Amino acid sequence: MKICLHLLLISLSCLPFLQSNAQQKGMPKIGVCTSYENDSLLAAAGFKYIESGARFLFGPSVPDTTYNRTLSRMRAMKLEGGVCNSFIPNDIRLTGAEASEPRILGYVDSLMQRASKAGIKIIVFGSAGARKLAEGQDSATALRELIAISRKMAGVAAKYDVIIAMENLNSGEDNFINTLDIVTHIVKSVNHPNFRITVDIFHMLRQGERPEAILPAAPWLVHCHIAENAGRRAPGTAGEDFTPYLAMLKKAKYKGRISMECGWKNMPEECRPALGYLQKQLAAAYK
Repeated sequence: MKICLHLLLISLSCLPFLQSNAQQKGMPKIGVCTSYENDSLLAAAGFKYIESGARFLFGPSVPDTTYNRTLSRMRAMKLEGGVCNSFIPNDIRLTGAEASEPRILGYVDSLMQRASKAGIKIIVFGSAGARKLAEGQDSATALRELIAISRKMAGVAAKYDVIIAMENLNSGEDNFINTLDIVTHIVKSVNHPNFRITVDIFHMLRQGERPEAILPAAPWLVHCHIAENAGRRAPGTAGEDFTPYLAMLKKAKYKGRISMECGWKNMPEECRPALGYLQKQLAAAYK
């Protein structure tokens, strides 16, 4: 028995050497928000995963034949999946007179069921068109309604072991939930283990939100997006210094994923330098 225990301890002690250098140092994995068709390209460049659009892959309007092809493609991928964005379509309102709880929860249930079968564990909740205020809508009332429906959506997500991760969006895209501070307030109020936070550093930069806003969000932080402020381009395009925000991620003990959600003029030429640029800043912040 002692010999078996000794061998087990030796095996466990070797596990760090089976991981990447980044994971040994506790740094986040880096991926890209893009189509699964870019799997081979991004795997060769050194990325760890792809984040694609949930409603386009798993939404109830997607035919079963298309969905089954997606499942086959995901099983053959070199990179990980596990996370998606593009949660709620624009024509499903979450607050106000046009909001229909049965329609919202029916949509979420259908999507979550399919996403769960595909191995998706986190779905980013930006969805500006669904959550932004209509003309003349009272923001305080809408906030209460958004918290209430988010709690019910989280209950649906829990059935399928999926986490909804609300994202901060800048005021040029969303007239309602514009800062990480507000997202943190909402997630605390929802108070459900399947409703967490995506911090989007691009939107923080665009909104002028301080890096320190990441720290109060730390207990609920499960995902991260990034892009340069200028033109929403890939890291390194204009030399954006992300290190103050990355340092706050490190201080928050964040070791999850960071997705490049950005525009590319030429992904095959730009993706490898972008990865190297972000890795260098991560290494400086996480040292």
